[in-house]
Amino acid sequence: MSVRKAVVPAAGLGTRFLPATKAQPKEMLPVVDRPAIQYVVEEAVRAGIDDILIITGRGKRSLEDHFDRSIELEASLDAAGKLEELEEIRRLAQLADIHYVRQGEALGLGHAVSVARKHVGDHPFAVMLGDDIMDERFRVLEQMIAAYEQTGSSIIAVKRFPIEEISSYGCVDAEPADDGHDPARRRRNGDPPDDAGCRQPQQHPADVQRSCQRAGNGPRFCREGVDEDRG
Repeated sequence: MSVRKAVVPAAGLGTRFLPATKAQPKEMLPVVDRPAIQYVVEEAVRAGIDDILIITGRGKRSLEDHFDRSIELEASLDAAGKLEELEEIRRLAQLADIHYVRQGEALGLGHAVSVARKHVGDHPFAVMLGDDIMDERFRVLEQMIAAYEQTGSSIIAVKRFPIEEISSYGCVDAEPADDGHDPARRRRNGDPPDDAGCRQPQQHPADVQRSCQRAGNGPRFCREGVDEDRG
């Protein structure tokens, strides 16, 4: 089954970016000429994903407004002859089918993913964080989807970090597989097993939702990610 859905958890409070995130979501912080979350959505679209669910929370209404039409703004740009800007604004509302659901309480990444279970259903899906931007030259998500279609198991993007920084990230304990892929278990806290820290996006089959539901409101490391061995 091809990957056509993405889940973008964006309900966090953004405390690491205070005071900039006191009155606006961290996903809406500008990176050059557009907010961070726009890069994430555009990456999903480039990879062929056309159904995106953004997990939001209180104070995140600007995420919805950004990808919605603004008739007043469009009329103003049209009257001023700013046709290039008008085209860009309209393009945002046509990027993909974008849906929203609220995570009532911030209980970690695994819980946020489980909130999407009814939308995802039995389909494989990508998990993309709203503030983690990938260099579009490397087509990371497209490579991950190709790997998923080959293996049928979860795929996690990782990056090597200096060992003194690895405690700030979820990390993986990987062993080479016969097919060249690295099956891994995500870990957090304690002694790091390696210098490979988890980055986004992640690619999962539909049954990973059951693991998120089993984790429930248990220890935080269970809620942060999927607590079972997968590729």
